[in-house]
Amino acid sequence: MESRRDNTELTLTESSGNVFADLGLPDAEQEMAKARLAGQIALAIQELGLTQKQAAERMGLDQPKISALTRGKLSGFSIERLVRGLLALDRDVEISVRPKPPGRPAHVTVVER
Repeated sequence: MESRRDNTELTLTESSGNVFADLGLPDAEQEMAKARLAGQIALAIQELGLTQKQAAERMGLDQPKISALTRGKLSGFSIERLVRGLLALDRDVEISVRPKPPGRPAHVTVVER
């Protein structure tokens, strides 16, 4: 079997740390915040040893919504709804507001501990 070599150059671009921004998607910072909150929900479910059904009951959702959430399908979830879910899973959520530094737009960030 003969192998072919493609002489096309590959250009690599360093990530900004936000895949949504890197892809040029609208509301990238909010989408990244939602993704991080959803990740914390999935982690809490795992650490608590809950089934999706049990997690859904605690969070006031149905099991298919938990399934969607843990698979990263977040279109039906607001940041507020995700925060309420974390509270229902016995997680503290800390919100910090401060003036932004000059020279950059204001943004939303979720810091995971």
